Amino acid sequence: MQNLSEILKLFFRLGIVAFGGPAAHIAMIHKEVVDKRKWMDEDHFLDLVGATSLIPGPNSTEMVIHCGFHRGGVAGLFVSGLSFILPACVLTGVLAHLYTLAYKIPNFEAYMIGIKPVVVILIFQALQKLWKKAIKSYELAFVSALVLALGFTGISEVFALFIGATVGFMVLKVKDSTGVKSVALPAIFWVFAKIGSVLFGSGYVLIAYLQDEIVERHGWLTSAQIADAIAIGQFTPGPVLSTSTFIGYLLNGGWGAVVASVGIFLPSFLFVLILNPVIPKMRSSRNFSLLLDCVNAGAIGLMAYALYPLGKMSFMNPIGIAVFIVVIMVFLKFPKISSLKLVSLGIILGVAFVKTGQYFNLRIS
Repeated sequence: MQNLSEILKLFFRLGIVAFGGPAAHIAMIHKEVVDKRKWMDEDHFLDLVGATSLIPGPNSTEMVIHCGFHRGGVAGLFVSGLSFILPACVLTGVLAHLYTLAYKIPNFEAYMIGIKPVVVILIFQALQKLWKKAIKSYELAFVSALVLALGFTGISEVFALFIGATVGFMVLKVKDSTGVKSVALPAIFWVFAKIGSVLFGSGYVLIAYLQDEIVERHGWLTSAQIADAIAIGQFTPGPVLSTSTFIGYLLNGGWGAVVASVGIFLPSFLFVLILNPVIPKMRSSRNFSLLLDCVNAGAIGLMAYALYPLGKMSFMNPIGIAVFIVVIMVFLKFPKISSLKLVSLGIILGVAFVKTGQYFNLRIS
């Protein structure tokens, strides 16, 4: 019981303060679990990091679940995951409710213009951090470019990633051998469980899947609403996938938020429960290492493709362009600025530019 209590306290606290995306979350987890509490050594922690990339789902959340399982068994697995996810989902759900109420305010949608360009910058920032880590050879660069190109053909992101990883694996193997609506709750659960089951790599890749499933395939929401949801996911602490709570709320209120959250996170618990005991055996597999490199490279391609629809939407009006220019200048001046501050700046600038446009009777859309 003592172990479960310390697991709950640690990861609930991290769920409240963990801003900055998956890479920042894993750094925080490492500091608490390895450096401060000595729950495991450096080598095992790195094994867990590698293992999370082999399975679908949000990397930082799965790292939390792995650490909870290591410290407290199956009970620790569920306690750690739920305590990390819950703060973000609750806060995002509250913001989703305020979002639906705010749409009754005149011109509220115009005030949200400032968020969308910031989302583009945040994705680019994530790509900048992950590119050197994922693209380690010309072959992996080809995989990333292939998945990016496939995205523009209209093919499903799942198949694009599968094709890219398969082609890349075969190439590397040869080289290695020679050298707010009323959508039905079951439908919401199924879509988000499917996304959670095939979401490889960083949580940022979620954008491409949401665009494909929610906007293009089902037509439940618009690209603008998806961009707002992603921005809220960035604005709040904890896993980026709490975006699902926001979208679920727009689709079917409070129960929609709950069902979407459960659907997208549930596969991660199951994957970790199955994978954790066999990680030591997988560590020495050359084939798994090659496949992992190809999946990561493909994920970079998907993230790059996600910039296309969001960029089009962000630059449809002069306010979006103006916000983008100001925020990118701030980002270049302060490259370590947090996502929270960037999103807040985008909102403030959007409101300021809209008010200025209204004062001078300018057209903003």
